[in-house]
Amino acid sequence: MAALLAVPSSPAFADTLLSQGKTATASSTENGGTPPAAAVDGDTGTRWSSAAGDSQWLQVDLGASFGISRVVLNWEAAYGSGYKIQSSENGSTWTDLKTVTGGDGGIDTWDVTGSGRYVRMQGVTRATGYGYSLWEFQVFGGDSGPAGQCGTGNAALNKPSTASSTENGGTPASAAFDGDNGTRWSSAAGDPQWIQVDLGSTRTICRIDLRWEAAYASAFKLQGSTNGTTWTDLKSVTGATGGVQSHEVSGSARYVRMHGTTRATGYGYSLWEFAVRTTSDGPVIPGGGDLGPNVHVFDPSMSGADIQSRLDTVFQQQESAQFGTGRHAFLFKPGTYHVNAKVGFYTSIMGLGQSPDDVTVNGVTVDAGWFGGNATQNFWRSTENLSVQPPGGTNQWAVSQAAPFRRMHIKGALNLAPTGYGWASGGYIADSKIDGAVGPYSQQQWYTRDSSVGGWVNGVWNMVFSGVQGAPATAFTDKSYTTLDNTPISREKPYLYLSGNEYRVFVPAKRTGARGVSWANGATPGSSIPLAQFYVAKPGDTAATINAALSQGLHLLLTPGIYHIDQPINVTRANTVVLGLGLATIIPGGGATAVKVADVDGVRLAGFLVDAGPQKSDVLIEVGPQGSSADHAANPTTLQDVFVRIGGAFAGNATTSVVVNSDDVIIDHTWLWRGDHGDGIGWNVNTAETGLIVNGDDVLATGLFVEHYRKYDVEWYGERGRTIFFQNEKAYDPPNQAAYMNGGTKGWAAYKVGPAVDTHEGWGLGSYVYFNVDPTIQVENAFETPVKPGVKFHSLLTVSLGGNGRINHVINGTGGPAFGTDTIPSKLVSYP
Repeated sequence: MAALLAVPSSPAFADTLLSQGKTATASSTENGGTPPAAAVDGDTGTRWSSAAGDSQWLQVDLGASFGISRVVLNWEAAYGSGYKIQSSENGSTWTDLKTVTGGDGGIDTWDVTGSGRYVRMQGVTRATGYGYSLWEFQVFGGDSGPAGQCGTGNAALNKPSTASSTENGGTPASAAFDGDNGTRWSSAAGDPQWIQVDLGSTRTICRIDLRWEAAYASAFKLQGSTNGTTWTDLKSVTGATGGVQSHEVSGSARYVRMHGTTRATGYGYSLWEFAVRTTSDGPVIPGGGDLGPNVHVFDPSMSGADIQSRLDTVFQQQESAQFGTGRHAFLFKPGTYHVNAKVGFYTSIMGLGQSPDDVTVNGVTVDAGWFGGNATQNFWRSTENLSVQPPGGTNQWAVSQAAPFRRMHIKGALNLAPTGYGWASGGYIADSKIDGAVGPYSQQQWYTRDSSVGGWVNGVWNMVFSGVQGAPATAFTDKSYTTLDNTPISREKPYLYLSGNEYRVFVPAKRTGARGVSWANGATPGSSIPLAQFYVAKPGDTAATINAALSQGLHLLLTPGIYHIDQPINVTRANTVVLGLGLATIIPGGGATAVKVADVDGVRLAGFLVDAGPQKSDVLIEVGPQGSSADHAANPTTLQDVFVRIGGAFAGNATTSVVVNSDDVIIDHTWLWRGDHGDGIGWNVNTAETGLIVNGDDVLATGLFVEHYRKYDVEWYGERGRTIFFQNEKAYDPPNQAAYMNGGTKGWAAYKVGPAVDTHEGWGLGSYVYFNVDPTIQVENAFETPVKPGVKFHSLLTVSLGGNGRINHVINGTGGPAFGTDTIPSKLVSYP
């Protein structure tokens, strides 16, 4: 052994093994049998080995920042004679903890002093002609350091803020706490003025950093308060000269403010940023870091053949892995790539430009060869933010539910059917430009929003458009088209992009009366958030760690993988972004709710799947607690590409999938699915009563897919609700009519509007039955609503698939029956 040192009797930190089972990455691997994960799996019979080169490294992500007390390296025969042990808070900037020379292999044990979220072995000199090879790489430590250490996190980031005044609507108080040095708060021109922030709980304040604009304060006080009314001076400043200032302070407060007493100019007070640092009472959780092993980033300088090989390798793994555990995201840096990305299950293809035209590929394609040419099970995949130049003139995207097609530019035509024109069951396009015609062919239903198309070839049952340039006119009696000129309210999904070499997340602004793509006249309006303000979560992270990061003021980026949690992920701060990559999947245990959102402004939930756990949850996603009543019209919360699954991978259970209690929420493309195939399937196995319950007012659903629940699929009790496109199949598996009665009524409606609701409207709503256990079962009404002047529906249809079951009426006893093997829809152009 190069060294075997005794552990100090009183270590600076607790000596706990932190690295085992955590996410590991490396500069290279010798082959597929020696991956980085093998060095942190606790198995001394598996190993990581690198390519044959001196500058190679292995690193582990501990999931949070910890004090590091000891590192143990168990070398295989190919060891390092010279190397460094390093730590980092962000995975980019490294600090040397130990430099080793003259190493002789075996087991090296090093006592170190330091902290970090990431720890790595950085090879300097190999002892053999091979690479570096480690049976195990172990990191020990504990809490984040000595008590009273001033943290580096900004406790004020995106927290609620107010001010004595604002110069205008473009300089609000919140702009000083958004982490963006390009936005600012400015006051009216007068003394005194103040700006304050609510940290959410009483914290020990150790430092306040101010970044002044040209209109600065020459004299001011930094103050703290526990109640927002009675203030204590933390520091008084005179003779200040503006610029970037850092002030050491001491005190405890929930509310912190800058109270300006003397202006240095004739203008008001103006701050780019106001940051509050607190004394750490636990690990300081850093933002940013690497995106994990299942995010594959491509650069145009890379070999096209190598990129194609990597895409094809993952596609072969994912093509038929409908209920598998693999999760992948492929990110293309700006440039042109002569590759065709075939997209399998749980795979996302994304461009990293600010505009879709910044990245061009030959194809992003989906077919259904794995399922005999039937595309009705091509679920859970996505593409966004790039352009496609198909060599043959047409790009193929043959999908069904939960397969969003966003922010795309197709420089040609788009075919939505599988080869051979087999069945396909509907999908979603938004913020996209298709230069040629879109051919749905065998697609049963489809929703397209805020886009531009060169034409639309046909439709089967239900084709709905809102805000789409080039869409066909409404023709529902003899065709399948329902067209709205505009989308009343929309906001595009947040997306990851590169600004220089820095990852950022762009958050598009709200649009009203939207029509066409958001990027038609230049950059999409909105705001940009650096990745350093996100907690970059990895599979294995606990809900406690994620919640600590959120409460610290970070946003949340879920890298591809499966997250097992034992308590809800609690989103309590306005404007928080929760963004998943590669269909990141949350599985709640112990009957927990997966995600809870407070009744606050502007939360964005996007791009993830919730898989109900075996123990029944009352609710899987809750937006706003019961009784929520705040007005969020100016800054609504959005759910976009948020999907729920109950059964299929295993026997999951939940009473209700999603409950929306907050007002003004936008539900933009969701598929809530009680499974009808896969594992853990059965009337009394994967139980789930209701898909969506809306209690909030002024909620808008654009692209609502809800299927197979045991009672009502959707229940809507809030006022002024609107739905543009609804796709539904009733549960396949009731054992008989007696088991499928709503009191004295046969069956349960797919979509119910509560009897107390006065105003509600829907466009393009379809419900189908396929009772494959007892085909004689009937449903009395597919839609159930109060009969009031303000409750209106347009373009309703019902279908009996192959005559397996019967729907007697479309809505409220109106509309003819859907039955028989001809599978002919029963339609209503409008109701009442």
